[in-house]
Amino acid sequence: MIKMACTLDKNAFSIGSLHGESDEKSFWKSQSPAQRLEALELMRQINYGYASTTARLQRFFEITKLK
Repeated sequence: MIKMACTLDKNAFSIGSLHGESDEKSFWKSQSPAQRLEALELMRQINYGYASTTARLQRFFEITKLK
């Protein structure tokens, strides 16, 4: 798994419209699939933390007798 150190520049800030045309779509289309997956993994780690994939739901089984 890729382990990255992330820093956030708190001085950079911009406001944009969600409804306007964006060059973001063309940017991501120009990236290779590997680069897109790497960026996706980075965003997942920023949102959920690095080791959050290890936490799973606990499963248990209960045996019952049929009447």
